[in-house]
Order: sequence, then structure tokens, then C-alpha cells
Amino acid sequence: MTTASPRGTAPGSTEASAGVPAREAAPLLDVAGLNVRFGTGPGQVHAVRDASFSLAAGRCLAVVGESGSGKSALARSLLGLAGPTAEVSADRLRVTGREAREFGPRQWRAVRGRRVGLVAQDALVALDPLRPVGKEIAEPLLTHGLVPRKEAGARVLALLERVGVPEPAERARAYVHQLSGGLRQRALIASAIAAEPGVLIADEPTTALDASVQSRILALLGELKSAGTGLLLISHDLAVVEALADEVAVMKDGRIVESGPVDRVLEAPEHPYTKALLAAIPGSRPRRPRTAVDSDDGEPLLDVSLVTKVFRGARGSRRTAVDAVSFALRPGETLGLVGESGSGKSTLARMVLGLVAPDSGAVRLAGTPWSTLRERERRQERHTLQLVPQDPLSAFDPRWSVARIVGEALATAGIGRGERQARTVRLLEQVGLSAQHLERRPLALSGGQRQRVAIARALAPSPRLLVCDEPVSALDVSVQAQVLDLLRQLQEDLGLATLFISHDLAVVREICARVLVMKDGRIVESGPVDEVFAKPAHPYTRALLEAVPRRARTAQERL
Repeated sequence: MTTASPRGTAPGSTEASAGVPAREAAPLLDVAGLNVRFGTGPGQVHAVRDASFSLAAGRCLAVVGESGSGKSALARSLLGLAGPTAEVSADRLRVTGREAREFGPRQWRAVRGRRVGLVAQDALVALDPLRPVGKEIAEPLLTHGLVPRKEAGARVLALLERVGVPEPAERARAYVHQLSGGLRQRALIASAIAAEPGVLIADEPTTALDASVQSRILALLGELKSAGTGLLLISHDLAVVEALADEVAVMKDGRIVESGPVDRVLEAPEHPYTKALLAAIPGSRPRRPRTAVDSDDGEPLLDVSLVTKVFRGARGSRRTAVDAVSFALRPGETLGLVGESGSGKSTLARMVLGLVAPDSGAVRLAGTPWSTLRERERRQERHTLQLVPQDPLSAFDPRWSVARIVGEALATAGIGRGERQARTVRLLEQVGLSAQHLERRPLALSGGQRQRVAIARALAPSPRLLVCDEPVSALDVSVQAQVLDLLRQLQEDLGLATLFISHDLAVVREICARVLVMKDGRIVESGPVDEVFAKPAHPYTRALLEAVPRRARTAQERL
């Protein structure tokens, strides 16, 4: 049995796993008294405190908790990747049967990829931007001598097909910046499982994935588990945890505060923090009325008319990313946009922002042309609409502090130097951070913290329209609830319009009045969110709703 204990003990496995009685098979991971610290002196951060757990073959242990609770630091310490400034200590740290406390770089290299695979949280950062995705996936195969070089290409295509990547030959030749967020994540999973490791550490493996692709990846991870792979799942998505995990460990402030079988912990939690996490799931909170704007009432703030965008690929191929899409968005309205990764959602958002020019059609902002203007002509109105990006780490200068990242946006809005720090602190507090984060740089923040900084930066110039591209995908449920409440309050107080792009249908249903469903570059269904989700007319919409994990689907049904 996979076990985790907040009391510093790591019981051994007691159940059969992968056909071998657990009493005869050593755990794949056996950890006792793990501590991870960063820095020294008064500023030292104790990221993981006295954590103990074990993981047997064919079992899944999920680690859940808020951003910054220590989940990723715990996971990366199991691969010797906690970082050069980290101090890692443990009473016991056995990885696939070997004591790892004294491993050096050579021993860790032999472990990574072959014995333990990692699906990192930030696919854009984890994949090499300077080489095609296919070569990235082939690397563990060639590094560990698992296939001859001439056979690596065929194995790469098979791996891409296995994780549900369409047109695998073309995607293998692409670079990471040419892929959507969901395609990047699937390529990263393909790389992690290429060498068939005995343990797979999956750090938010489905964060960037829509419900249908998420369902496919969960099925794949379930197949790996059934074949004997031990899974350590790091996730803030409790529906994903319920679908895949055997046991769950709940972390807060670096400590495991509750652990046990997944059904017991999620259905009858004992610790107040676990109860708070469950209460924050979209659909679990008391429903608040959403502002519905009459689609025929007044002039739209944003008017998108028959926009089309075609991209040229390798060897002269052409791909229509957005195909004759039209919609309008009015002040005070939150419009949801859902669909699979690669359906064209982010390309459509970039055309709205004026970052990509449509090949045909037009975008108008506040009744005036927008997409047809030159950038110099758009500059004075750029503050009107702001982006909350899907990958904040790629959007920030890694050398800048949080104070400078948010302060720059305030400066462009005309806020004087003397006021900026106080305004920056207020913005950070609005999104659940504090003055303690002012001097941190992006790499010193957790994924969820970076996302909150991105939202604070977008709010700084007081925009009229927010384009939110998966704005809460990296956030745990408690902070997600806080940010959704913030966005709703801004809508009510300021008349802020929001184009809300998300793969999380429960989130869309909670915050949006209307929804557009996008597939293969086209809008296949639209209407009031309650009507579309209750009685979907298009088969694709029905398939999306049916693919939602059980806990999330139950929450939606309560809305």
C-alpha cells in the first residue's frame, strides 16, 4: 500500500502490487524525515518539513496542497533536482531500492529518465526551445542506450501517438513555441515515459489540458500504473486525484498534515485545511448570481467579425488555426471560450490583443478599428485590454523582481515612482500575495504564485477588458476560488469585460454568463452557459462534458 505519514514514520507496503505481494517487494520510494531548505540565516525557507512516505509498484500517491506548500520541492528532491541552493536531508531516502542520500551527479544521471521520470509543471521551460520536440523525446532513449539511433524516430512517433498528439510526424519536427500549451504538456509526458521508468513523478501533469485530453492522459497514467509503474502525482485538481490516486497526502507549510486512502480523505477529511480545500472546489461554494448582459443591448466593447488565421508548417503545409470566427463582448460581461488544446483558442486571443494579424476579418475595440491599425497607432490604447497569460514564467523577465514586474505596468499607466510600491502591494494582496514577495524573482516563486503575479500585473493599468488565457489553471482550489471571486468583483465594480479561456468547465460555468465552444478553429456552439452545459446541442460539447472527472462533474451538477 502506498502510504504517507505526517508523524515522521513510513510504514512498509502491505498489499499486493503488480502481481507481487508487497511484503516481498521493497517500495520504489521509501522516504523518512525528509527536509528541504533554501537559503541561510533569517531568510531561510524551510520548504519541506519532516515528510515521510512510501510508494509501491502499481500504486499512486497524490500530494495536494496550496501553491508554495512544498509539493514541488518534495518531488524534485527525489531526483536530485531541488537546486544548487537547496539543503536536502533525510533519515532515509531510498529511490528504486538504492539509498540516495549520498548520490553524486553521476548516480543521479543514471536514475533520471531511466528509473524515475519527471513530468515537470512548466512544459515551456522544461522542453529545450532550440531543438525540435522529437529530438527532445528521443534524448532519454539515446542517453540510456535503449534503442539504436536509426530506430529512435519511429519510437518518438509511437510515443506521441500514445499521449494523443495529432499529426505526430509534423509535431515531432516542431519547436516548443510552435505548440499549444496542451500539446507541449503531452510532448513532455511522452519524454518522461520514453525510457519506461519504474517511477513517474507527475507534477501537475494535466494543468494545461482540456477535459477530453485530460481524460486520455489519465487513462494513460492509469495504464502505466496497472502495468506496475509507481506514480507520485502532484496536483491541485482534486477531481484528477480522485480519478487516479490510491492514497493522498495533504501538505501545508511544508508538512504533511493529513494522509490516507483517497476515498477517506476526500469524503471524510479530518484536518481543517483539507476541509477548506474541498470546500473551495468550483461548484462546492454557494452560488452567486452572475451578471448577464443582453447581447442586443448597446454597442459591444469588443467586436470580432469573421476572423481567420492560417499558419504555414513544415514542407509547405498549411493549418487553419481560426476559421471565420465572430462574436461580441460587452462591458461587464464575462464570456467563456472552451475547446481542446490546439482548437484555436489562444490564436484567437492573440488576434483580439493585436499580437497576431488576421488573414481576413476584423477586430474592433470600443467601436473603432483595432486589428487593422499599426502597432504605433495601437499603443495609446494598449492599457484598455490586458492579457493574463497561460505561461507566466515565459512572459516575465527572469532577472526582474516582482516589484519591478508589476511596477513596470503601473509606470506605463502613469503612476509615479513614489506611489508604485504601495500600489504594487495592494495589487499583490488582491490576488493572495503580500509584500514578502516584492523582491522575489520568477524562478523563486511557485507556479501558482507566478500566475497570481501575472494577474496583478494585468490589473495594474486599470483595463476595460481582460483576456484571460487559462488564468487559474496553475492555482490550487483555495487560491483559485479567491481569484475567481476577485475577477467577479472587478466585473461588478468596474464593469470590466473578460474573455475567459479555460479547459476547466466547472470554472467556466461558475464565472461566465455565456460560453463559446471551439473545435478545429470554428465556433461549433454558443449560448448562455447554463443552457449549453445542461442541454448541449453539438456532439463535441457533449463529449467535453462527459470527459470531466467525476468529482468535478458532480460539482457542476450542483450548480
